[in-house]
Amino acid sequence: MTQKIQEKGLTAAVVTEPGRVRNVVLVGHSGAGKTTLIEALLAATGTISRAGTVVDGTTVTDHDPAAVRQQRSVSLSCAPLVHDGVKINLLDTPGYADFVGELRAGLRAADAAVFVVSAVDGVDEATVVLWEECAAIGMPRAVTITRLDHPRADYEGTLQDCQEAFGENVMPIYQPMLGDDGQSVVGLLGLVSLRVLDYSAGYPPQARDAEPEHLNPIKDDRDLLIEGIIAESEDETLMDRYVAGELISTDTLVPDLEKAVARGNFYPVIPVCAETGVGLDALLDGMVSSAPSPLEHELPVVTGVDGTPRPPLVCDPDGPLVAEVVKTTIDRHVGRVSLVRVFSGTLRPELVVHVSGHGLAERGHADHDADERIAHVYSPLGSQLREVGSCVAGDICAITKSGSAETGDTLSGKDRPLLMEPWTMPEPLLPIAVVAKSRSDEDAMARNLARLVAGDPTLRLERNPDTHQLVLWCMGESHADVVLDRLRSGGVELDTEPVKVSLRETFGAAAKGHGRHVKQSGGHGQYAVCSIEVEPLPRGTGFEFVDRVVGGAVPHNYIPSVEKGVRAQLERGIVAGYPVVDLRVTLVDGKAHSVDSSDAAFQTAGALALRTAAEQGQIALLEPVDEIVVRVPDTYVGAVMSDLSGRRGRPLGTESEENGEHSLVRAEVPATELVRYAVELRALTSGTGTFTRTYARHEPMPAHLADAVRKEHAAR
Repeated sequence: MTQKIQEKGLTAAVVTEPGRVRNVVLVGHSGAGKTTLIEALLAATGTISRAGTVVDGTTVTDHDPAAVRQQRSVSLSCAPLVHDGVKINLLDTPGYADFVGELRAGLRAADAAVFVVSAVDGVDEATVVLWEECAAIGMPRAVTITRLDHPRADYEGTLQDCQEAFGENVMPIYQPMLGDDGQSVVGLLGLVSLRVLDYSAGYPPQARDAEPEHLNPIKDDRDLLIEGIIAESEDETLMDRYVAGELISTDTLVPDLEKAVARGNFYPVIPVCAETGVGLDALLDGMVSSAPSPLEHELPVVTGVDGTPRPPLVCDPDGPLVAEVVKTTIDRHVGRVSLVRVFSGTLRPELVVHVSGHGLAERGHADHDADERIAHVYSPLGSQLREVGSCVAGDICAITKSGSAETGDTLSGKDRPLLMEPWTMPEPLLPIAVVAKSRSDEDAMARNLARLVAGDPTLRLERNPDTHQLVLWCMGESHADVVLDRLRSGGVELDTEPVKVSLRETFGAAAKGHGRHVKQSGGHGQYAVCSIEVEPLPRGTGFEFVDRVVGGAVPHNYIPSVEKGVRAQLERGIVAGYPVVDLRVTLVDGKAHSVDSSDAAFQTAGALALRTAAEQGQIALLEPVDEIVVRVPDTYVGAVMSDLSGRRGRPLGTESEENGEHSLVRAEVPATELVRYAVELRALTSGTGTFTRTYARHEPMPAHLADAVRKEHAAR
């Protein structure tokens, strides 16, 4: 059953049965109208008194300050409503590729997806990528075409784009009806029901049977729709009956349509105009009748915290508690807020749960396990939190003030800790180097960065040991802008600086060096002399130190001191401040003093000997080379390969994927040429290209580039 409770003036729906829940994520490119559509649905169901606007920054789901400033969604947000006694959790996701992590979190929490496509802009290539994201996990999908009232709206053209881009079984189940002016959409005609929904007098519509003159224009579309539904029907006799001329009843077609949609085999198209209310009830009806309930959706795999197998989950409110944190945000008033999807059991206030997070140590999320008490459970409506008494399996809720829960963590019973199989997160590939403006800002920046990393698995934080830069790895420029904006809004004064690539230095030829460190200033002096021979080694060999001193020229106890001094100089670098690698240093001779020699003196002499050897050793700079794999539609292969060649890349070959529409381009490219490749590849391929990179080796840098690095180092 579905109940409504009121807390501090805010009404929230509470369900006790998973079958009365629908979790629907809205997906589409930026500007398609997802947020505006959610506002209209909330207003139409009485969840809010009036719809806000993106321009005014008053929408429910775009409550993030960065979203208000940029006038576009930048994070996942939940907005529940009730329609026909069913609670629908609407999940608003950003449409821009930089925030694909938020999209995947929404897909994890949802059981069905509605693709929002603008009748003005149509289907772009980024939307096709999003469709592929959903198809890869078997997510049931529907399509709604919005902005029908715009002067440049082209419903028929957009419908055709959807069918070409998304493939078979994308079919309209309603036809827009125009008003007397021939432009404005005032109604919908159901292609299965043959019923007219008339919105000319406003929302809700007046329903009536279609007039005879309406039937002939839709005959072809209706026949195709019926054939598509019958093809997906479990009744194998239905097609034969239809071909034989039998009139298949609406009562037979509608259940088959709903089952095909819930199974993810059929994708209905519903035209909607959020501003006038056209189609809102049709979309809501479709979510209730066709979107699978949590009882019908396959649940993620669970294991023990130690990785041992566990039985498959069942969406049962009385089963063991298993829930997942799909989004973590920091609210300035209540602190950490965790958006939670409950998959099994029931989450209640004052319940002690086990919080587990594993497998994201590389991104700054150390493995952690802790027991925590859930003080309150809330039903979120954007940024508003309405306290509820429980959250059953299949539903979505929010908890606050958790000390350890991060995005992707599993909440389970204290006595039976479990771990959910994590969803796949893309690798952040755009580095941004950040610097606190003052020492007093460093602590605040560290705290805020820890909070951001806890909430965003697509953000990676690292301190580069070679360049000593603090680097934020982001998904793209827009993602970086939001992260920096959030840092600054938290009171941190910071700057960004060019990202430095971890170069290496090495000897290009054998050399000899002599280190003499002799100081006499009265009293105890310093005395150490050593001679070394240096020879380069093959790439990746590392460093070798060899002792060939004869006759005790360097006392045995000072030989490790020479090596220590050499190693220290290797770490500091010689000509550009980068570590020196792949060489053998042989200590061949030296001198010591019975009183003035010391460990420190021989360390200094060893470092000096290496520096003098470098003066004749032709020091070369080595740059890291990465092997990259670029995935692009076939139409962009030539452009990508040409671009990689301009980056000093060496192509390794291309291969076509099984679907025949995408190719993988492999190449080796210097890392210095890849600092902004995440941004530039997206621009080159209209947002459709993605890539991965792995370190291959270090190779000599071209002379003119190496000279520029040396000059820059000398100028500092």
